[in-house]
Amino acid sequence: MAALQKSIDKRNALINATIELVNNNGFHATPMSKIAKMACVSPATIYLYFENKQDLVNKTYIEVKSKYTEYAFATYDESMTVEKGFEVIWKRIAEFKMKECANSMFLAQCDNTPMIDEASRQEGIKHLQPLLDLWRRGIKEGVIKPMSEYMLYAYAINPLSFLVIAQNRGSVQLDEAQLKQAYEAAWNSIKVCE
Repeated sequence: MAALQKSIDKRNALINATIELVNNNGFHATPMSKIAKMACVSPATIYLYFENKQDLVNKTYIEVKSKYTEYAFATYDESMTVEKGFEVIWKRIAEFKMKECANSMFLAQCDNTPMIDEASRQEGIKHLQPLLDLWRRGIKEGVIKPMSEYMLYAYAINPLSFLVIAQNRGSVQLDEAQLKQAYEAAWNSIKVCE
């Protein structure tokens, strides 16, 4: 049991080191040797858990995406109206991005790099299925504009990443009033105007 826990701890240390180094240095300036050093393991140990750097980055991406979506959908119920469901999910996403800054920044970097392979991106999209289903229902009910899920995500969710990064830099302080404005802007960008 202790050996299994030690193995889990080493893998988690490698994941955490990858997130921190990528956030601070970018993908290309994060060699395996630095990841191993920060995780306090030998470089050879990485290859017990991951095939190569690409595999490490892809698996880290999937793991963080899974945490993100698990948090986002924790209080969502499919029986909610489209508007209420979107509000619940959006606010949970905002909470995650503000509470889990390192994970949030890592996902933002992953969204803007060719480093993540297509299979991992598709796996990441599967984790968003409840939101995609909500949007499809909203389009069918005439509540949400008939746009692709990429457009809906770009207008309704991606601005949160920008705001959280601006807050981390000290450019803006996201208080309750500003988050309310951000939510209303997100909803207004995708809802069908009456």
